[in-house]
Order: sequence, then structure tokens, then C-alpha cells
Amino acid sequence: MNSSSNLATHRQSTDIDLAQSVAAGDHDAFRTLMRRHNQTLYRTARSVLRNDGEAEDVVQEAYILAYRSMGNFRGEAKLSTWLIRIVVNLAIRRKQRQSRDDAMFADISNASDEEAQDMGESHSRSPEDAASSGELRQLLEAHIDRLPDLYREVFVLRGVEELNVEETAEVLGIPEATVRTRFFRARHVLREGLAKDIDFALGDAFSFAGDRCDRIVAGVLDRLQQQGFEHPCSPTGETP
Repeated sequence: MNSSSNLATHRQSTDIDLAQSVAAGDHDAFRTLMRRHNQTLYRTARSVLRNDGEAEDVVQEAYILAYRSMGNFRGEAKLSTWLIRIVVNLAIRRKQRQSRDDAMFADISNASDEEAQDMGESHSRSPEDAASSGELRQLLEAHIDRLPDLYREVFVLRGVEELNVEETAEVLGIPEATVRTRFFRARHVLREGLAKDIDFALGDAFSFAGDRCDRIVAGVLDRLQQQGFEHPCSPTGETP
């Protein structure tokens, strides 16, 4: 079977099937897996880092770790959840290394409504002045970026990627009640800033352009090639 036919076949495969094929050394399966999950992982990394380039780097690093450990994936959790957890851990570590202010990770769940409203106020033009969906999407992204870290991470996973409460809690390592509280507060902040347009452009928020998707796939494969394209079941492989 040629590569094109193989890729077409893999597009119909489940995540578990892809994981098994990747563990067996199928590079086409790995390409398919990356393209399937790129947008979710990029959005997740960006929700922590608020930087496009840093988010791309973290996604690539996560794929390297996942590739090396794919032989250990047993399907006890969804593959997407497993990948998201790797991305979140890497993004948080990177942010911790870069940050000079340890207080950025302080729990702000007791912040007052007045403080939340202040953090959500827009410094750009109002939704009523936005003339196109693209402008509204950019406005929404700007508001999401201004959310406090702990609110933003939960909001992107719950509101943009539509993970359920249990999955979000598992990925972030926090109680389900905390997920509900932070998501509620994040929506309140955004509603105060965006009024009736909060839900208008959620589907397009942090859109994942084809060039970015191609760049991440190519970058991961280049890095693996430079490292000798180590088999994922290698006993020397790292475990995320």
C-alpha cells in the first residue's frame, strides 16, 4: 500500500487504532494522529502560554514525548486526554521557567466580582463596532487572553475545546467543583466584556490555519529524524 492510500485508510481509524499503529512504527499513522489533534493541543498550549510560537514549540515537544511513549499507552484514558495532559504539563513547566512572578499561579477563585469585571474590560473596540466575524473572533481572543491564567485554562478546555467537567478536571489535576467555579467566573468576565456577543465566535477562536498545522507536523518529524527516529517502544524512550 502506498503512502497516499495508507494516509486515506488511517483517516478512518479510531484513536486507539492509530496509537497501536504508531507504536508499531507506522509513520503515516503518526502524521494522521498529529493532524487530528493539532488544533486541540495548540489551543490548550496557547491557553497557558498566550504566545503562538511558544505554543507551537510545546505541541511539538509533546508529540516527541508521546511518540516515544506510545507503546505504553493502554487506552485507560482517551488518547486526546492523554495528549492534552502532556501538553498542559509541558506548557506549565515552560511558563514556570520563564516567569519571574510566582504569584501568577495563585488561586484567584475568591476574587471579587469587581476585580473580575476590571480584568474583563475591553481595551479594543466594542463588539457592536466589529464589522465582520473575523474581527469579532479577534476581539474574543483578546478577551480570552486577558483572563487570569487559571480561568483561561479552564475556559479554553471547557468552552472552546468542549471537554466535559470530568475530563477538564483530570487534565488540569483540580477538583470538578473548581472546574465548574472557574468556568462560571470566566464566562461572567467575558460576558461583562463582550455583552451579548460572547458565544458568537467560539468555534473560530484561535483558528488553526493549515500552514501552522503543516509546520507542526513537519517540525516533529524533522526532530525525530535528527534523533534517529527512535522507535516508540524503545526502552530508552522518555515517559511524559
